[in-house]
Amino acid sequence: MGFKCGIVGLPNVGKSTLFNALTKTAAAQAANYPFCTIEPNTGEVAVPDARLGKIAEIAKSKEIIPTRISFVDIAGLVRGASKGEGLGNQFLANIREVDAIVHVLRCFEDDDITHVEGKIDPVADADTIETELMLADLESLERRTEQTRKRATGREKEALLILPMMEKALELLQNGKPARLLLDGIAAEDLRLLQSLNLLTSKPVLYVCNVDEAHAASGNEQTGAVAAMAAGQNAQTVIISAEIESQLAQLEAEEAVEFLSELGLEEAGLDRLIRAGYKLLDLITFFTAGPKESRAWTVKRGAKAPQAAGVIHTDFERGFIRAQTIAYDDFVAFSGEVGARDAGKARDEGKEYVVQDGDVMLFKFNT
Repeated sequence: MGFKCGIVGLPNVGKSTLFNALTKTAAAQAANYPFCTIEPNTGEVAVPDARLGKIAEIAKSKEIIPTRISFVDIAGLVRGASKGEGLGNQFLANIREVDAIVHVLRCFEDDDITHVEGKIDPVADADTIETELMLADLESLERRTEQTRKRATGREKEALLILPMMEKALELLQNGKPARLLLDGIAAEDLRLLQSLNLLTSKPVLYVCNVDEAHAASGNEQTGAVAAMAAGQNAQTVIISAEIESQLAQLEAEEAVEFLSELGLEEAGLDRLIRAGYKLLDLITFFTAGPKESRAWTVKRGAKAPQAAGVIHTDFERGFIRAQTIAYDDFVAFSGEVGARDAGKARDEGKEYVVQDGDVMLFKFNT
């Protein structure tokens, strides 16, 4: 099961530098000119989770396998992208393929790095890209809504079902607002309808404020403006120095800890970004543990036990019988599966059990 966050932003805001550090590769070319990224680059990264190490220690596992999330470095958008400016059409198509958007905003001054708009204004940059995504959605949805209305007139069942959602999204876009505003408190069936429209602006967004080294710990006036903007959209922000993260990616673990300490930072910004991206996609982690390996697995919040089993292997979901389930705190408190079972903390859950973040699970299934 793959979950992808697309990294977007105007040219020269630090997207590719951030991506290179994120994946600890040089797969994406970071250069001081627009469109240095022509094809999207994808990198899978481990999601930091201290619980996994503790579980492995208790289970005496030979191997530790974290859960992972994908980040896609998508080339810089510019004003007019919705009309094909720059390499707009290709880039917009790439954004449609991701589950969430990580929007990198330049919150630093540097005369040696040009800005495509000629000024440093992260809120205006965010508005530029948001506008292009809304315009692309508006053009697509107006055409599809008109076609769906005609089918609904003929009492086509599918058209009658989806038309109300299309009209709600269209009204928002026509008023200059993103379709993701419909996500607040949306019912599960309506969410499926909205997702089926595959609108760019229905995807959840995380704003990443790229700052210089001096402001990595506390931010600056520009990050404050972004935070205020995000609060108005019920969105989240993360402050990161892509330059610092690029340096950290080249250091050994002990050197990295020392370097962070010298900068007054408790952890790498990338760790916070990865966790924020994971949360943005509304994902949770469950674990399996044993002498061979302890492993973290990813499911959408609200997933039931058979779905979780299916993440491990499709046969597990098809033949699901039950799942022995131990809460993480109980697994630790009672020193593993045997202690938790003896204490009555190991539960047998059936097909309707909703998996909770941190569950340590053992699945029983028919072959």
